Amino acid sequence: MYLLPPTLSCPTVQLSNGVEIPILGLGTSHDGGYSHDAIMYALTDCGIRHLDTAKRYGCEEKLRDAIKESGLPRSDLWLTNKLWPGDYGYKAAQQACIDSCRAMGVEYFGVCRAIGVSNFLVHHLEQLKEDCSVVPHVNQVEYHPYQQPKGLMEYCRSGGIVFEGYSPLAKGQVLNNPVVQQIAKKHGRTAAQICIRWSIQNGVVTIPKSTKKNRIQENCQVFGFQLDEEDMATLGGLQDGRHVTWDPTNVD
Repeated sequence: MYLLPPTLSCPTVQLSNGVEIPILGLGTSHDGGYSHDAIMYALTDCGIRHLDTAKRYGCEEKLRDAIKESGLPRSDLWLTNKLWPGDYGYKAAQQACIDSCRAMGVEYFGVCRAIGVSNFLVHHLEQLKEDCSVVPHVNQVEYHPYQQPKGLMEYCRSGGIVFEGYSPLAKGQVLNNPVVQQIAKKHGRTAAQICIRWSIQNGVVTIPKSTKKNRIQENCQVFGFQLDEEDMATLGGLQDGRHVTWDPTNVD
């Protein structure tokens, strides 16, 4: 099995401002708890350099401790944080960024090197375009074999917005799919690795989440093999439109 060692840099995707974002990261959430040991393992043993969090998740201070303990310089890390609706507006957003930087013990998220949005569909991005002069660098949405918003992906890419996907395993729903399992058997890999590899090969910045060391290690072992065109097409055919998080379609 291929393990991404700490000395090996994860492939990156270039944002429209020239900044490089690692194509594989580790998500954190208020759901499922928080594991200091898992974060440390990801940073020091698996070479993860991309962490995704949010103020709402309530783990900024814990991540600060993990980052400090890892000994990794800030310049080696890509850290994504998110504002909540209560922080909207220029002054409130600015203060929220400053507060989050203090909480995590860092000087910037790029306060701010790059600006993104989450769960924005085409009509949301169109509305944003009317109200703002800055195009988001990233759009982070739910993405897995069952949820493939191809129209949104094409819109983002045509507009220079990097597409980032969360819940790449559909919260485990896709792991028992016989098609995924068959492809996993073909490559001598796990179903999770197949789904993450498929996402990455589609050029999607991918952020699986786990609090278990063995799962984090498994999720990082996706750079030593390649899915062929038939595999990619087969997985692409699993789209059924289901959401495992929430559907932002009707959000104004």
